Amino acid sequence: MEKKIYLSSPYLCGKEMEFVQQAISDNWIAPLGPSVDGFEREMCEYTGAQYAVAMSSGTAAVHMALRYLGVEKDDTVFCSSLTFAASCNPVIYEGGTPVFIDSEPSSWNMSPIALEKAFEKYPNPKAVIVVNLYGQSTDLDKIMEICNKYNTPIIEDAAESLGATYRGRMSGTIGRFGVYSFNGNKIITTSGGGMLICPDEESKNKVTKWITQSRDPARYYQHSELGFNYRMSNICACFGRGQLTAIGDRIRKKHKIYDTYKEAFADIDEIEMMPIRDYGVPNWWLSCVTIKENNKITPTDIIISLENENIESRPIWKPMHLQPYYEGYDYFTHKTDISSDIFTRGLCLPSDVSMNEEDINRVINIVRRHFI
Repeated sequence: MEKKIYLSSPYLCGKEMEFVQQAISDNWIAPLGPSVDGFEREMCEYTGAQYAVAMSSGTAAVHMALRYLGVEKDDTVFCSSLTFAASCNPVIYEGGTPVFIDSEPSSWNMSPIALEKAFEKYPNPKAVIVVNLYGQSTDLDKIMEICNKYNTPIIEDAAESLGATYRGRMSGTIGRFGVYSFNGNKIITTSGGGMLICPDEESKNKVTKWITQSRDPARYYQHSELGFNYRMSNICACFGRGQLTAIGDRIRKKHKIYDTYKEAFADIDEIEMMPIRDYGVPNWWLSCVTIKENNKITPTDIIISLENENIESRPIWKPMHLQPYYEGYDYFTHKTDISSDIFTRGLCLPSDVSMNEEDINRVINIVRRHFI
């Protein structure tokens, strides 16, 4: 069997071990250490953010943003439907009620039309969680205009879009809070981990206390409020610092993969690449396609064909309003149900930075033979 081609695997640049070895040399194997602070500082330098808190996951970051914004039992929170469950599960952690918002066809991200409909029915949500899907920013000007009208804060879920820009600003730094993920398949990884971008020192300090079990500044262990074990470890932060030095190369490679697919499928009318808007630059995390309606070839056919050749691909995220757990929650469509349509007709092609030209051609040839 030919070698395995992954969808988006972890990839080491070589710098990671310098930080890890320094931590071992300095005996900073305990959970907290100087690389946690260093990773937060270097992420701020890269993105232009003022304050950042490194955590155990992007999910934890969403959770703490919601908690800081005061989400409580029965509070409404709007969330993109076309996303991974980590974007909305923390709403449930705090006893809130998620309301799901459809995508717009021009970017696959949150639809302003659907968002307006949701505000008409629920004019006082505690927050709007906007997801920057597959590495491309939402059209935040339109979303922010609506949210500002209702005085509703935005949590910018940039778990997939670190390094992308929107009108010259870094993804994840535009909403009230921003969220990054460093899961193994992301543009950079700390094995597992995430980061919350905070608007001010007060929120950074409050969240940092919460995620270190809310320990009070006392000689003994004292806790005046509920805490969480969400802090990123020093060793994980070492990997993040090393990975961050290579993010520019990753984005360039991901872009090349997308362009190669786009050129290879240009003569196949049935295949459409995920649309890219001109208001910013994606990080090209995953190269996604849809198959035109009423085609005899389905995304599953292609996924199985690739799987049979030891190549990993994936369906588009199944929208949250279609998930068994969330099927009873409210959902507002664009004009028609766009996110369900994208899920039905879409798939994510291998976008691994370790792929060489031969690997990409293997994928292209398998896809093309379904149509040519």
